[in-house]
Amino acid sequence: MTPFIPFLHDNNCLHAEQVPVEQLAETFGTPLYVYSRQALISQYQRYQSAVSEQDMICYAVKANSNLAVLRTLADQGAGFDIVSGGELERVLAAGGDPARVVFSGVGKQPAEMQRALEVGIHCFNVESLRELEQLQAVAASLETVARVSLRVNPDVDARTHPYISTGLKANKFGVPVEDAETFYLQARDMAFIEPVGVDCHIGSQLTETEPLLEALDSLLVLVGRLRTQGIELVHVDMGGGLGVSYEEGEQPPDIEQYIAIVHDRLAAQGLHLILEPGRSIVADAGMFLTRVSLLKTGEEKNFAVVDGAMNDLLRPALYGAWQRVVPVTPRPGKPALWDIVGPICETGDFLAKDRELVLAEGDLLAVMQAGAYGFVMSSNYNTRPRAAEVMVDGDKAHLVRRRETLSELLAAEQELS
Repeated sequence: MTPFIPFLHDNNCLHAEQVPVEQLAETFGTPLYVYSRQALISQYQRYQSAVSEQDMICYAVKANSNLAVLRTLADQGAGFDIVSGGELERVLAAGGDPARVVFSGVGKQPAEMQRALEVGIHCFNVESLRELEQLQAVAASLETVARVSLRVNPDVDARTHPYISTGLKANKFGVPVEDAETFYLQARDMAFIEPVGVDCHIGSQLTETEPLLEALDSLLVLVGRLRTQGIELVHVDMGGGLGVSYEEGEQPPDIEQYIAIVHDRLAAQGLHLILEPGRSIVADAGMFLTRVSLLKTGEEKNFAVVDGAMNDLLRPALYGAWQRVVPVTPRPGKPALWDIVGPICETGDFLAKDRELVLAEGDLLAVMQAGAYGFVMSSNYNTRPRAAEVMVDGDKAHLVRRRETLSELLAAEQELS
């Protein structure tokens, strides 16, 4: 299936689907997040069309939790991967089916476990024996059974940024694969626990399938050992992590080919597949729009100071992440090297470095592939209201989160009485 391309220049002006981006800036202001509804649907359908009816594609809510994004995917029949009680409430508010929800994360609180059991989620991805014991106690208090999948740490190097690598023994996630069998034996003996699967997520922004398939082989060996102990699992959850092409030449795995390989290996063992894609569904469907406030030239560096900042888009400052920067209306002329920086009082406040651009004050710039880990990681640092979010659908633009106001930021605080 050919991916839908949401952002293209037409008559020297960048469009979001059929809407001129300049029009979005005039209507909603900047900085601004812009999402394409059709790109979300197209990318989700690439996953869904590659699996069978018994399998589940559970969108990783942490990538972008805007209710309009979740509603768009829920309407397509998506499941959801959550990591907090707050994300569960977002899924429910967006019309998601709790029976298609998996609950991941190392620090689930008893109240969150209780709520998830009450609404009937599909499965808990349990990350430690102590968590399993806590879940057993909560399930017993409700006199209900909690379905669980153990997150196994296969000690596989995902070959990605260390902050988003999650499958090594040095990472906080999961149970070492050599301890997994003991875990399942204990889970089987708990009255309010039902082991139904095994889970693995080795990292994010993966550009190779070899680490994923190495992890899968480790899980299948475990499944075989458990069968000899009378424990029959139903599914294997391979997590998410497939990357996107942020930089030229960066080639992520082909979604359909990867799923075909995994699906065939699992089908041979009578197992269903769960996947938890986030970035690979929503990253290309979003962009971050910002306006050049002033140009500051120097002997060693040229700085384009924009109205967006690290509080709006944290990935470049946090990971040193590279994202394309595109002028909304390209100018003729000789390009110069620019660092795209924000107004926050931190040297780390940058969106891009050393970009060849022809710029003037007042120009609009689009930071591409900002649909994932953009707004969800934003903050109010320097008392900056968070940006608005807009979703475009064909020739219509919908405000799906209004810009915060300064009065709202102050409303929750009070002086000493």
